[in-house]
Amino acid sequence: MKITSIIGAAVAGLIVAAGVAVAGNFSSSHRTDFYASGTHQFYVWCQASPDYMATESGASASDAQMKLYAKAKASGKPNCWPVWQGRVSG
Repeated sequence: MKITSIIGAAVAGLIVAAGVAVAGNFSSSHRTDFYASGTHQFYVWCQASPDYMATESGASASDAQMKLYAKAKASGKPNCWPVWQGRVSG
C-alpha cells in the first residue's frame, strides 16, 4: 500500500510538472506573437458605439494597434480603442 501511494504521488508530480511546462510554452509563444510582424486581431472597444472585431497588419501588435486606432478615429469613432487578441496565422 505504501509503494502505491509513493508511485501515485510521483505520477501526480510529473503530470503537474508537464502542465506547468505546457502553460509556459503558450505564454512564451503569445509574447513572441505580440512583437512579431504580420496580421494582428483586435477587439475594438467603443464607449459610445457598438464594439467590433478587426484585423490590421503591422510590424508588431503596437504598430498595428496604432494604425487601427487611427482608422477608427478617421472614421468618426474617437472613443474606440483596439485591444489585442493575438496574431493571425497565415
